[in-house]
Amino acid sequence: MLGVDSRPQLARKVRLRHDHVRGETLLLFPEGGLRLNSSAADILKCCDGRTALEIATGLEAPIADVLELLDVLVDRGLLRA
Repeated sequence: MLGVDSRPQLARKVRLRHDHVRGETLLLFPEGGLRLNSSAADILKCCDGRTALEIATGLEAPIADVLELLDVLVDRGLLRA
């Protein structure tokens, strides 16, 4: 479980891409991909060494929501903390 001081980053072979045709942000990985809503996309764009608290503060998002998303993606092996 991640904490406010965790610094999540995309796992190896996981990429965040924007599909210009559909106007969607995708999280791509070898086994498939996920279409992200705008909130999830904004959070993942900030997973560049910032802490979870810095991400939540910068996006003015509830820290509990940010941590919940990050925990799910860590559990699926798509993020590393």
